[in-house]
Amino acid sequence: MQPSFPQIGERLNNRRFVVANNTHGLSGTGTVFHYLVEGDAISGTYQGGRIRMGTQVGRATGADTIELLYQCLTLEGELLAGWSRGTVGVDHAGLTTLSFVWGWLSGASGGGESSYVELAT
Repeated sequence: MQPSFPQIGERLNNRRFVVANNTHGLSGTGTVFHYLVEGDAISGTYQGGRIRMGTQVGRATGADTIELLYQCLTLEGELLAGWSRGTVGVDHAGLTTLSFVWGWLSGASGGGESSYVELAT
């Protein structure tokens, strides 16, 4: 039986995020990520900026850690896929933050670090 990390669901489920810092990545200004959480399973979609459409699937791995696989189609027609491991936090305003280490698996090479902040509603 998989462990349960309810705080991940509380911080991510049905919330939207924007890029705070992603100097080596494809997502940027205008890219919005939307996550759904069911138990320890995480799914998501993203689009905007250079991303025509993208999807993510992953799982909670600890009280404040997650891992994801992602794939996207860019506006230029590139099909890319990669992995990420991240930490879920909270900023001074009470908004959820995400910090990732990531890398490409297909369509590109390399990787980097990126951070995201919850889109205030």
